[in-house]
Amino acid sequence: MAEVGAEERRVLVAVDESEESMHALSWCLNNIVSDKFRDTLLLLYVKPPRAVSTALDGTGKRCYAEAYLFSSEVMLAIERYGNEVAEFVMEKAKRLCSELGDVKVETRIENGDARDVICQMTDKLGADLLVMGSHGYGLIKRTFLGSVSNHCAQNAKCPVMIVKKPKSTPNGH
Repeated sequence: MAEVGAEERRVLVAVDESEESMHALSWCLNNIVSDKFRDTLLLLYVKPPRAVSTALDGTGKRCYAEAYLFSSEVMLAIERYGNEVAEFVMEKAKRLCSELGDVKVETRIENGDARDVICQMTDKLGADLLVMGSHGYGLIKRTFLGSVSNHCAQNAKCPVMIVKKPKSTPNGH
């Protein structure tokens, strides 16, 4: 139970479909959120811009296709799929949060470029801290794909905690 007069903190956690993002949320729940504070956990999922559809290619990176290439039925199906993915990710994240008893959780699903939207939402929602995972791309991939976490670390108006998922070793440890 939070102490009377305890500081209220708003911790924004950017979530997506990756293991790295769920690891960052789990790490946040175990290491940052505390019953000594009246914490509010803000879960944010950012869907790609509506005018652009996204799919994962074989390497796990997002590939974008211009919307005008598709019929309205296909665009509706893509939009429905995007909504289902967002809801699935949020449900998974809320389940993780429910393991921690006394934390207030708010969820937001936004559209746009994740780099810009996450930074804007830290400001708009009054976040005291942004927590996000890192995909751990090497220099070459990061150069071509861009790094959402690096962009946010440079541009968010609050402290940013980037949580790296430990690499598994061949024997699973």
